[in-house]
Amino acid sequence: MTQDWNDVVGRFLDAGSLESKETPSPKLIVGLGNPGGDYTDTRHNVGFMVLDTLASRWNVTIRRKKFNALTEETHVHGSRIILLKPQQYMNRSGHAVATAAGYYKLTPSDVLVVTDDMALDTGRLRLRAKGSAGGHNGLKDIIARLRSDAFARLRLGIGASGRMDAADYVLARFTSEEQETIRAAVQKAADAVECWLRDGIDKAMTQYNVKNGAD
Repeated sequence: MTQDWNDVVGRFLDAGSLESKETPSPKLIVGLGNPGGDYTDTRHNVGFMVLDTLASRWNVTIRRKKFNALTEETHVHGSRIILLKPQQYMNRSGHAVATAAGYYKLTPSDVLVVTDDMALDTGRLRLRAKGSAGGHNGLKDIIARLRSDAFARLRLGIGASGRMDAADYVLARFTSEEQETIRAAVQKAADAVECWLRDGIDKAMTQYNVKNGAD
């Protein structure tokens, strides 16, 4: 088992060292969340919400079971796209991501992860080409499994927990007052993903970080 896992990660790292490919690499878009009906529409599952929105736009359904995840493949904006919703709990999200990345021989720049962020105001977006986990357990596990932090990540703000326990807060659903803000933010996050696919990370960051006041 250890050797198999090392082979998967090795394929991912080897792919990152290649200077050119005969055909463009697929793009892996990952939405983070917790599996199961009990967690549907909770704050921690906004990554799933964004992926479901993209799937609806592209007329596909994310329901194929592979890589310990629900996944679907399609072609959009001239790219082959893999949509991935890990089906292990948040702090084990990296297993599905690294397995898929190794299988498709992806480089870190081929991967975009969509996740929630308590450090951002509700509905605010922040897109980055790489970086630390910022205290997010899902990102932390992905970085550890890929042995790289050089993948894009789109954070969608869910606001601070205040006096509420952080674990309870992220597993709670949005209040009625937050619903409209989150619906609009999920649509804008899907727009940002499509911009990343069409125009690349730099243009997407310029357009969506500035619009949301990100520093």
